[in-house]
Amino acid sequence: MGFNTTAIHGGFIDQEKKAVNYPIYLSSTFAQPDVEHEGEYCYSRGNNPTRASVEKLAADIEGAKHGIATSSGMAATSLVFELLNKGEKVLINDNVYGGTWRFVSNLFEKRGVEYEIVNNFNDYDFDKVDENVKMVFIETPSNPLLEVTDIRKVADAAHKKGILVVVDNTFMTAYLQKPLDLGADIVEYSATKYYGGHSDILAGLVILNDDELFTRLKFINNTLGGILSPIDSFLLQRGIKTLGVRLDRHLSNAQKIAEYLEGIDATEEVYYPGLKSHKGYELQKKQANGAGAVISFKFNENSYDLDKFVSKLKLFSFAVSLGGVESLICRPSTMTHESYAKELQEKIGITSNLIRLSVGIEDVEDLIKDLDDAFNYSRK
Repeated sequence: MGFNTTAIHGGFIDQEKKAVNYPIYLSSTFAQPDVEHEGEYCYSRGNNPTRASVEKLAADIEGAKHGIATSSGMAATSLVFELLNKGEKVLINDNVYGGTWRFVSNLFEKRGVEYEIVNNFNDYDFDKVDENVKMVFIETPSNPLLEVTDIRKVADAAHKKGILVVVDNTFMTAYLQKPLDLGADIVEYSATKYYGGHSDILAGLVILNDDELFTRLKFINNTLGGILSPIDSFLLQRGIKTLGVRLDRHLSNAQKIAEYLEGIDATEEVYYPGLKSHKGYELQKKQANGAGAVISFKFNENSYDLDKFVSKLKLFSFAVSLGGVESLICRPSTMTHESYAKELQEKIGITSNLIRLSVGIEDVEDLIKDLDDAFNYSRK
């Protein structure tokens, strides 16, 4: 079946009442058949029918065997990092979601876990990797600089050393990019973003094929309790049904806006892997079916006033997050990536004039006019 058909018809089917939408099971506990046997469902932290349905759906659209739904994207990331033991090390690209960096830079030391920041995984020499490296954690395209990593190349090199490869695929979704097919072991999502798609839930997903890893992660998630609620599971499943059609519009809008931004003097540089000027353009075309709907650019503060620009916007809300139907704008250095030390921000390129757009599905002519009006208003 095609992606959209799977997204609509995947997951569980209500065999009893034939409901078109799988029901919300709000019960915290389930009666057991007898003293000697445990039923399919016992306690909702361990398993819940509504959550199990969306977990199956998420795995279905990925073409994978297993899915785990968590209470947020960071709960998914935290769950994956629980696979690391004391003395082990993870390699992570230098610009990732600020919450991920906050976890790595603040909590790993207490747990005795090490990390190494990698500027460019495409050029990384795995032959010289430390023996205690047990995981590679990649965002591609990265957040917020939209750098593209060759998943297959990294996975092949890492696996020769017995290293687990994890890809945060939040910006792409399974509709545009399937890391497991490219060799990754685990793919994770902040399902708050495109999977939910309406900025009304917090959710995370961990998707994989390996049975042993799944059993470990399922046990850890049940033990720690970072599970997705039945209501949020229902909303997430509803969001996934329209993922493909929404992303088609997201991508179309983002491409036109990126081209607009590249052609004006209000921007110093535009970061979007759908532009031929982007250094990862060809690689993105090779491993994904689109460039996504997040655009970053350097604002020309010599000729334009950033405060006035933001204040004039009517359709782009000044807010963190991304992936909803509405368009958002933020400044990563003081918002999404504030957890990075100032020196590291500057070294990586997360400067004070770096702006990130999450392009929604409004009429693109209105979005471009909104940006254009704000740029004109803010000209010095």
